[in-house]
Amino acid sequence: VIAVPLGLLMGRYLLLRELVFPVSEVLRPIPAIAWVPMSIMLWPTNEESIVFITFLGSFFPILINTLHGMATVDEVLVRAARCLGAREAATFREVYFPAALPQIFTGLTVGMGVAWVSLIAAEMISGQFGIGYFTWESYSLVQYSDIALGMICIGVLGLASSLAIRAVGSLITPWATRR
Repeated sequence: VIAVPLGLLMGRYLLLRELVFPVSEVLRPIPAIAWVPMSIMLWPTNEESIVFITFLGSFFPILINTLHGMATVDEVLVRAARCLGAREAATFREVYFPAALPQIFTGLTVGMGVAWVSLIAAEMISGQFGIGYFTWESYSLVQYSDIALGMICIGVLGLASSLAIRAVGSLITPWATRR
């Protein structure tokens, strides 16, 4: 919700990119799980902390892929649109955004995977419910079959969410090269 529009704007406006990119590059290497203590202090409930940690985990892959998608837009297409009378908004809507969409969906797929890792880790550390909590509690109670069940559920849900994003991406970007 935030990373895609911010990446599109950063890709289009140099000043915004020069202001935001250095900050994002300082924050990006910090693992989402390292934010758990700060998150617990910042947010009043464990659920809000977990949402924040999950958000941080997915934000940077989506932002970077969106920014990269904007950087790979063919300038010939941009010049052609302008020669045909397209203004800034039309050029953005008809050239930049469609050209960046395949990279945006790549970022969404990667971001979803990182979001799952962040979510499960946050649930294990500070959660009171969820698959991560269930798996950790199973470990604490030495219930190996439940640990395996939790891991299988995590894998299946991760696969399903990744396939869903790819399916939507294929529908929205039929022109993108598939491998």
